[in-house]
Amino acid sequence: MTFEDAYDALLDRWGVPVERLDIGGTHVNACGPLDAPPLVLLAGHGATSPVWFTVAPRLAETHRVYAPDLPGDAGRSTATPPRQVDDLMAWLTGVLDGLKVDQTALCGHSYGAWTALTFALRNLDKVGRLALVDPTDCFTGLRIPYIARALPSLLRPSRERTRSFLRWETQGLPVDEQWLELAALAAEQPTAPFVRPKRPTDDQLRSLQPAPLVFVAARSKSHDANRLTQRVTTLIPAATVVRVETATHHSLPVLHSDEVVNALTASEWSGQG
Repeated sequence: MTFEDAYDALLDRWGVPVERLDIGGTHVNACGPLDAPPLVLLAGHGATSPVWFTVAPRLAETHRVYAPDLPGDAGRSTATPPRQVDDLMAWLTGVLDGLKVDQTALCGHSYGAWTALTFALRNLDKVGRLALVDPTDCFTGLRIPYIARALPSLLRPSRERTRSFLRWETQGLPVDEQWLELAALAAEQPTAPFVRPKRPTDDQLRSLQPAPLVFVAARSKSHDANRLTQRVTTLIPAATVVRVETATHHSLPVLHSDEVVNALTASEWSGQG
């Protein structure tokens, strides 16, 4: 199976009509009513937008869902890859402008969560709601054992190394084989260096508006779940924290769609403004 085949196979599992948009060279998979409140989903590094296959179709019942592929990462975007944080923020601003979205709910997982948080801190007027799914480099750093285990996959990417790494991190959970195959094939696609995350300061996090919805994978190997929870609740008391006790970092959001969708569609979060 090729990467393109695996991409389409997972996208087909959204099970709803998907519009494939090109916004200035950024490929965006979109679904849901055109007049529904917008919700942008940002995948983690290397995951590609079809990773939301268990979440996007259910969110499309109440939202207009947009899931872009980050330029320079695996996926179908052809725009110039961002090289620094300002480029990355300008890219997301351009996508929203191209979609004619003035204000959106913004949800990201892992690296996508860092991107969403950084964007929200700089663009308070454009983010009506913010959700961070097991965020990395936002409140805490990555664990050294996680970095060490991931390093071979980053330095010498291969299908086999990525599959091994994801099976290690998901710790025996029933991994979806099509998701795993797409992630493994994505590792072998030509990519550009990604923008290195810079963690926000405590003062920046205290000033964050709106208060975020934060999903914490209790079994995550990427960071200490208890420390992440403590940092969020201390710095942003108004934040809503949803701990998913059976989840690991990479099993979110794929294997835990009920917890994610239920929180994302709760009335106190899903409304705009």
